[in-house]
Amino acid sequence: MADQELKTLVAQGLQALKAGGEVAKKATAEIQADASHPELQAALQQGNKTSEQWAQRVEKALAETGGAEDTGNPILEAHYQVSKEIRRKAPDAMSRDLGIVAAGQLALHYWIAAFGTLGNYAAKLGLAETERSMRTSLDEAKQADQQHTAIAEKMLAQGG
Repeated sequence: MADQELKTLVAQGLQALKAGGEVAKKATAEIQADASHPELQAALQQGNKTSEQWAQRVEKALAETGGAEDTGNPILEAHYQVSKEIRRKAPDAMSRDLGIVAAGQLALHYWIAAFGTLGNYAAKLGLAETERSMRTSLDEAKQADQQHTAIAEKMLAQGG
């Protein structure tokens, strides 16, 4: 694969992340309003701040790659719809909170895969700033995933 084709692929991936960030932003208020566990609420609030940083990094990376056509992000749109159903159908607050954690971790794993892949591709292309941004975002997403796991374990220990 020639470098230009790889650069186009990176730009398309970044554009998908940008669109995914818009989906996440849309879902944030709903999810925070539905969460009841204090540690989960705090983690969600921190996650929103981190997501804003990701959006800024993605914008800068798009500038470095030359950008791409906006095609939306049907993966995260579908995930958002499923997470709404999980919250709506939860029989109690703990089930809803655990559903929020599970859905959040699924989303985080998407971001982990995307940041890792795009960081590797950017490194191959010599896009140092994009590589750094993706690696930083990857580390933050992994940390958030670990935090969600710890919160779920604590909730299960307290409630079960």
